[in-house]
Amino acid sequence: MLERLFRLSENRTTVRTELLAGVTTFLTMVYIIFVQPAVLSGSLFGFETGMDFRAVMAATCLAAAAATAVMAFYGRYPIALAPGMGENFFFVLSVMPAAAACGFAEPWRVALGVVFVSGVLFYVVYLLGIRERIFDALSPSMKNGIAVGIGLFIAFIGLQNAGLIVTAASIVPGTNPPALAPGTLVRLTGSFASPDIAVFAVGLVVTAALRVRGSRGSILWGIAAALALALALRIGLPRLAPALWESGAVQGSMLARRFQLPDPGLPAWKWFVSLPPSLGPVFMKMDIASALSAAMWPFIVIFVFMDTFDTIGTLIGVGEQAGFMRDNRLPRVREAMLADQSGTLIGAVLGTSTTTSYIESAAGVEAGGRTGLTGITVSALFLLALFFCPLVSLVGNYPPVTAPALVIVGAMMVRNVCKVDWNDFSEAVPAFLTMIGIPLSYSIADGLALGFISYPLIKLLSGRGRETGLLMYVLGAALVAYFILVRSRL
Repeated sequence: MLERLFRLSENRTTVRTELLAGVTTFLTMVYIIFVQPAVLSGSLFGFETGMDFRAVMAATCLAAAAATAVMAFYGRYPIALAPGMGENFFFVLSVMPAAAACGFAEPWRVALGVVFVSGVLFYVVYLLGIRERIFDALSPSMKNGIAVGIGLFIAFIGLQNAGLIVTAASIVPGTNPPALAPGTLVRLTGSFASPDIAVFAVGLVVTAALRVRGSRGSILWGIAAALALALALRIGLPRLAPALWESGAVQGSMLARRFQLPDPGLPAWKWFVSLPPSLGPVFMKMDIASALSAAMWPFIVIFVFMDTFDTIGTLIGVGEQAGFMRDNRLPRVREAMLADQSGTLIGAVLGTSTTTSYIESAAGVEAGGRTGLTGITVSALFLLALFFCPLVSLVGNYPPVTAPALVIVGAMMVRNVCKVDWNDFSEAVPAFLTMIGIPLSYSIADGLALGFISYPLIKLLSGRGRETGLLMYVLGAALVAYFILVRSRL
């Protein structure tokens, strides 16, 4: 049966190889189970978005399992899908604030509606055959600049969540109104005795070292090492070093304030295992009507672009590595793209941000995965993870444990900087503005807008206006109009 479904012999693989490849892929991307609920619930940032942590965890696992299964059976590729890193931050830090500024009572529901509409729009684009036009609208330098900017943003947030980078409140004496001292918007923390720094440092060093050694699950093991140290400090300090536990450095840390242990009366296994959480708080909660308002359309378009680039980049990268490419083309690319977009709609309905193909699938391909059976293995493991909600909640509510994963993922994304054409300023400057604009504006949308506006303008004024398509001029003009007519009134 498996031979008939996945053509194992034709692809020169075996059931055992496919199962091991699936486990490998899962280990490289399992961090999303910890990070996604923390991002969408707001616990990663210290505020509440209105989305239930446990429900988002369930939605993440179910969306990943369902979308990966669609890719496995329909696309027949060893490519796993899950809520995308980058899209989830855009969801919380850009779309939700914009929806709140427009006066919508439940911004997270509007954001889910935006994701759903973007998925429907991509279907329309797919059916009209203009997917390639959207992809070709941006140059390779701009595409890679977006990836770099999001990577820097994610890493910056990781350093903040670790407590290593903090906001500064240095006021220039005698200024009226009060002004911040130059260069003090953010700074390196002075509290190096904080246990939060130790937890982050251990997680980061373990993750990086294991990645250098070729470990498939380096991010997961880094999270595990950070969690083990956090548990040891949280349990051991009050008992073995009460004076140190009561010190200002420890009591002011996130370890003391946010890392709450389960009820000690519970059996130890219940600290980590439970029945799957309810999906009810986020299931089918999209506010589509509000998402279709004029103020939300720029975000819908940006989601379409982000998901397009993620998907095509992943398909090309994995396809090249696995040897799937034929005459510089990927067989069944339409089926794979359609499977990916099905994941976006599935995720929005279940209650999570854009679900997309994961470049970490390359780890499974490297382990020998060649068919959809690899994806089915990943899908089954995501379903099994539903029974470990207490562990996910314990990790997600203490940001220094997952902060190393954000820094490492950011570093992986920043390597695209070498693909920018730095010798051509008409390409380099818009890409650079995008890269630096995303983290410094603390908004993916605003950073992208800087690039989308500057790119056609520089090309036009430098006498090279024909090098960019009409779509970029339309998008740039629309963003200018949005900032002047809509954004300035928010």
